[in-house]
Amino acid sequence: MDYKRIKPYTFSEDELRKIWREEYCEQEIYTFDNVLVKFYEDMFDHVFYESSSRKIKDKSILSLNRLEKIYWIKDALQDPDAILKKAWDSKKKDYHKDRRAAIVKGNYVVIIRFTGLLKAKLVTAFEKNDIDNILNDPDFERSEKFFGED
Repeated sequence: MDYKRIKPYTFSEDELRKIWREEYCEQEIYTFDNVLVKFYEDMFDHVFYESSSRKIKDKSILSLNRLEKIYWIKDALQDPDAILKKAWDSKKKDYHKDRRAAIVKGNYVVIIRFTGLLKAKLVTAFEKNDIDNILNDPDFERSEKFFGED
């Protein structure tokens, strides 16, 4: 996979939002295993803003580090070599049955939520320095509900 980086500081926020809209919201994006993943314009803020404090979770700072990898979300979803794990539900203290985390480039994580047969929606994407807890999660298992019969 290519995993192209951009220099986000050379773009205005409007231009970055346009990239998001044109590359993700206006295109059909399929994972390597043929799941159609939906993206929406309002997800830009969630994915590319960071909180000034983990306690407040205010998403008040536009993250140039995250924006540098704006194209990586698609690349990660389409990478057949991505490590696929069950995604953790911190509220229920259990694994989501309908979510999958894809890990690429050592520590870049993209999480999708399945919404139907071969259909999903982006949950989030981020880089994580201490990735061991995710790598130690159980492997993702394809279910008939979301993938049909093999």
